[in-house]
Amino acid sequence: MPPRDLDERDVRVRPGRGSRPRTKQRPAHADAVRGFVTGVDRGRYQTLVDGHPVVAMKARDLGSQRVVPGDQVDLVGDLSGRPGTLARIVRIAPRRTVLRRTADDQDPSERVVVANADQLVVVTALADPTPRTRMIDRCVVAAYDAGMDALLVLTKADLADPAPLTALYAAAGVTSVVTRLDGDQVVGLDRLRAALADRASVLVGHSGVGKSTLVNALVPGADRATGLVNEVTGRGRHTSTSAVALPLPPSDLGLVGGFAEAPGTWVIDTPGVRSFGLAHVDPAHLLAAFTDLADVAAASCPRGCTHLADAPDCALDEWAAVPDVPALVRQTRHARLDSLRRLLVSRLGTDDPD
Repeated sequence: MPPRDLDERDVRVRPGRGSRPRTKQRPAHADAVRGFVTGVDRGRYQTLVDGHPVVAMKARDLGSQRVVPGDQVDLVGDLSGRPGTLARIVRIAPRRTVLRRTADDQDPSERVVVANADQLVVVTALADPTPRTRMIDRCVVAAYDAGMDALLVLTKADLADPAPLTALYAAAGVTSVVTRLDGDQVVGLDRLRAALADRASVLVGHSGVGKSTLVNALVPGADRATGLVNEVTGRGRHTSTSAVALPLPPSDLGLVGGFAEAPGTWVIDTPGVRSFGLAHVDPAHLLAAFTDLADVAAASCPRGCTHLADAPDCALDEWAAVPDVPALVRQTRHARLDSLRRLLVSRLGTDDPD
């Protein structure tokens, strides 16, 4: 073949890797401004910065770190809060408390519910739906494990007597507040406000127990969706779809930088839950949440006692069966011991003693 003239179109040059090495160093974001997260909605984070709302997204550098209501975060970018603007969350400050839960007692994947709260408020209806004491016990265990206080709020006292439940948890040192509806008014709201004052409290409970009704009464204009209980299943329908932190009036938001620094009172309403797994809680720490039983076990149980039904010489059996106490007290003790043992069995993954 005759020789052919070549030009630059006949030469293919593959791009090289470049001479500039990649670096793992990330920007220090020294100009970042502190805010705190009040809500999460489909990858967008509602935050407060110097008292005004700013919508933000999570920076790529945070990876899979979960940002939840109550988190104190550092933000960069457009902090004006104008419609259509978006800031970036570049850091999550260390958390004082972390409330977690899992799908069940064996699930290794834990979910952070809220950060930096002082108090877990377990909202339970006295009827419609029927109260579930084991759910309450699980929430109390999760609160103590997170370093939070626990408060029991009993709703719908116009439908059932609150005395048995208040007595059951008074022995464990859990304070109860009773509320009921009188028309459109919530009776007992003043006592609840007093129990929430100057703290950040997260409300947890089954769907249909009246949690969002309480929030709407506490925070005028919150407009949290409420629903009815399913007549067939006896369970509430999910209404709230995301957790949101709300300030109780009056509240000075001018100094807000996170719950630890925010004056006034805050409540965090969470979606209704069907279960509250405790896979993240060490089984050895379960007893500590049952303070009435823990005192007896510490004083009288033998070393290494498992406190299960087949544990030899467990002092809790004698404590629950002591004859020289009123019948109601004895019944309460049996219920508390049964709840502890069921939690231990579920958490350890052993066969149910029943």
